[in-house]
Amino acid sequence: MELSKQVISALLFCAASFPSIGANAASVRVQVADQLGAPVKDAIVYAMPVSGKLPASKPAGAVIDQIKRQFVPLVSVAQTGAAITFPNKDNIEHDVYSFSPAKRFELNLYHGIPAKPVVFDNPGLVVMGCNIHDTMVAYLLLVDTPYFAKTDANGHADINNLPADSYKVTVWHYRMTEPNTQPSSQVSAGSDSPAKITLQLNPE
Repeated sequence: MELSKQVISALLFCAASFPSIGANAASVRVQVADQLGAPVKDAIVYAMPVSGKLPASKPAGAVIDQIKRQFVPLVSVAQTGAAITFPNKDNIEHDVYSFSPAKRFELNLYHGIPAKPVVFDNPGLVVMGCNIHDTMVAYLLLVDTPYFAKTDANGHADINNLPADSYKVTVWHYRMTEPNTQPSSQVSAGSDSPAKITLQLNPE
């Protein structure tokens, strides 16, 4: 069945009007290993455009649960300015706090969902605990970019939907021997070869 001239015209108009959808989207692939060559899980990987161009979008929110007297996930990453919610899914109360310079806060004894999320308006590492349960700990890294990911059990991470550009890719892990020295590598979005980064880690 032949398409009518009106349908063909409409299709051509749509193609001309939206030429960039998906056309410039690319990914950065990163492989993270420790000093012995073993893959590193839960390493945070974030990318900054070399051009300095970042989207003017509102940071996405995130959730850090409390389940069976543990923070879930143990390691989180969010863009600076993100609002984080801390649901307590246990049948006991928790008191979540942090003394980290990037964000000092406390959610006094509660269960369920706090009335307001916590806004993390400065970049840097926030280490959290519970005043009631000393074994509870969580790590939240705030970065000045919306482009980030966490490595899987194979030490692999993909940062997707990046504009075509060169990126400085930086890696952080909570067991790094020198947490203030974060290794990095420059890579072009869409490259077939992953950026390979080695971390010096403390034992578990």
